[in-house]
Amino acid sequence: MGPMIIKRLLLAIPLALGAATLVFVLMESAPGSPVDQWIGNRPVPPEVRDRLERAYGLDRPAPERYVRWLSSVCLKGELGWSHSRSRPVRQAIAEALPATLLLSGAALLVHLVAGIGLGLWSALSRGRIVRGVHGTALALYAMPVFWVGLMAILLLAVRFPVFPPSSMRSVDAADLSALGRWLDILRHLALPALVLGLSSAAGLSRFVRGGLLTALAEPFVHAARARGLHRRAATLRHALRPALLPVVNLIGMTLPILVSGTLIIEVVFGWPGMGRLTYNAIQAHDLPVVLATTVLAAGLVIIGNLLADIAMAMLDPRVRDGLAENGS
Repeated sequence: MGPMIIKRLLLAIPLALGAATLVFVLMESAPGSPVDQWIGNRPVPPEVRDRLERAYGLDRPAPERYVRWLSSVCLKGELGWSHSRSRPVRQAIAEALPATLLLSGAALLVHLVAGIGLGLWSALSRGRIVRGVHGTALALYAMPVFWVGLMAILLLAVRFPVFPPSSMRSVDAADLSALGRWLDILRHLALPALVLGLSSAAGLSRFVRGGLLTALAEPFVHAARARGLHRRAATLRHALRPALLPVVNLIGMTLPILVSGTLIIEVVFGWPGMGRLTYNAIQAHDLPVVLATTVLAAGLVIIGNLLADIAMAMLDPRVRDGLAENGS
């Protein structure tokens, strides 16, 4: 397994650089420049514009600026300066990353609990209620996540004010106790995490249901049923584990969806994370921030897929033996 991990980590470098290069080309192809954003409609002398471009290196050709950014990241570990926030990019990301990890972790938990629970329920039960719930989940899965978020705000924050409509904290959060501040964050976290997690749970539930129905047809499950074990108990004790093995690998495939969905959800709900940071940086043509967040998001997805492969190898000896053969 060790050679496989090293190989995957080495492959992560060109993948992250490829994503950064693509983003750089797209940002350079966009009309306008950061100087236009700073100046706006105000009339300024040409020498002021030239001074701003020289100060931030915007007077240099695009390939040279990209090579300078790449060498600064690889040799010095510096991510550049955010002109839209007037601070180092590293500091801006350090402030936004905890909020994104909190939202992504909560959404992943909702995704797993809802997806596995719905798949297990639909495999063990029959009837109109099960079909109705499963159909509703599939319809939710097919809808754009931003539209689901807007409808959730309209229903559960405006029409029925159960959850806050936006932000991560209340206005008076500083006056609350430590426990009160955490409860306030959880209250603001609930709706965006539910929207992001439930929107993708239907796909997971179909995999769980299919895996359970396949496992229930295996001889070892029939043998357990022949010994007098109830169908529900046989499912939970014998069929659930082999049915969940593909789910571990599916989690790695779900991470890119959660990362991209987090960007949209953070903008819709005003969540102060990396998604909102990236969105504001794109609007301000803040290229260093966009490049840094893209590389970081690509790295998180690659590491998540690697952890899913490791967990799959630990749970399934066949996968572990295959990895050992490939590594040798």
